[in-house]
Amino acid sequence: MRDVFHEELDSVFDDLSGIAGRVEDAVRLATSALLTGDAETAERVISADVDIDRARERVEDKAFSLLSLQQPVAGDLRTIVAALRMVSELERMGDLSVHVAKIARLRTPHVAVPEEVRPTMSRMAEVAEDMVAQLLQIITGRDVEAAIELGRDDEEMDQLRRTSFTELLSDDWSHGVEAAVDIALLGRYYERIADHAVSVANRVVFVVTGQNPRAVDV
Repeated sequence: MRDVFHEELDSVFDDLSGIAGRVEDAVRLATSALLTGDAETAERVISADVDIDRARERVEDKAFSLLSLQQPVAGDLRTIVAALRMVSELERMGDLSVHVAKIARLRTPHVAVPEEVRPTMSRMAEVAEDMVAQLLQIITGRDVEAAIELGRDDEEMDQLRRTSFTELLSDDWSHGVEAAVDIALLGRYYERIADHAVSVANRVVFVVTGQNPRAVDV
């Protein structure tokens, strides 16, 4: 009976890996739509979000079933509770990708990112994409060392966010309020994707080691 239980518990993490893969696709495609002004790609991201939502519901149903039927304790309980937190954050990362895609769609046939700030925004997108890709491997392998390393990429994201604000507040800004609002929101979306990635990675550390990484309320 316990073998079946642990197989079901492992399947929860398999489901989380699947959702992380979908989020990785969403971030990548949303960025592509943003930097090219491709409305069709933006629509793909927006329409695919329902699949992430449904996958989250399946994980929650499975986790609540394990809680009610198996009454897990200690490490097993820790895993289920962490999984519930993780799937919520993964879904939020998908939602943030949709926000990026909606800005891209709103500004088509033009590109929402002015040429002068494109290098900073492109790098923010690249860091976010890379962090989500790393997160997929962290969840799949329950890799504590890689989870801890992910925080270093988040430091770069924070620096890029500050750079973006400096560009927006520069006296040389000539693109008006609308573009400024777009860039401010986009920077926030990518920053939050990175923050959620770190939070999920920290929960993997919690599952494996039982230790609560600093600044994560699990």
